[in-house]
Amino acid sequence: MSQPDTRHQTRMQRKKAVVAEKISAAQIQRGVFLLHTGIGKGKSSAAFGVLARALGHGLRAVVIQFVKSRSDTGEEAFFRRQPGVQWQVMGEGFTWETQDAKRDAAAARAAWETAQQALTDPAVNLLILDEFTYVFKYRWLELEPVLAAICARPPMQHLIVTGRAAPPELITIADTVTEMNLVKHAFQAGVQAMPGIEF
Repeated sequence: MSQPDTRHQTRMQRKKAVVAEKISAAQIQRGVFLLHTGIGKGKSSAAFGVLARALGHGLRAVVIQFVKSRSDTGEEAFFRRQPGVQWQVMGEGFTWETQDAKRDAAAARAAWETAQQALTDPAVNLLILDEFTYVFKYRWLELEPVLAAICARPPMQHLIVTGRAAPPELITIADTVTEMNLVKHAFQAGVQAMPGIEF
């Protein structure tokens, strides 16, 4: 074996030992709270990727969309056909389209009532609250009762929250936080939102 190959093998053996130690130390089994935030594209898409993974393991899932009002998205068309998914589009649309703060707030409160039911149901293995962070940005909901409800959910229930500008308190209680950053976006170059990529 060449010297570079020997060095590589030695490094990988050390790395394997470190990874094995971390895997051995992770003994807790419980539901996790994932938060996808930031200004980049892919927050909801990442959540729906996890949804596909969960369904592959036979988990039961609920998806509640807090802002989107369109029901022609590819993900909805696909996942509504899958067993084990309850999909609810409960938003009134983007705020710059609705231009009606009271209507948007009422829709968010109605969606939250539905979410609260799911948050207390141990039969719901995965709950996705899509574009949920905006309820705090626009002050449609009070933060503290929401945090309490999230923390009181069934022990094995997984939760994914998506949306920009997640409040620090939400970041604090989340188990895994990913911030999507924008480097480039086709729309900035005049490319239309394309079916199958943007919706």
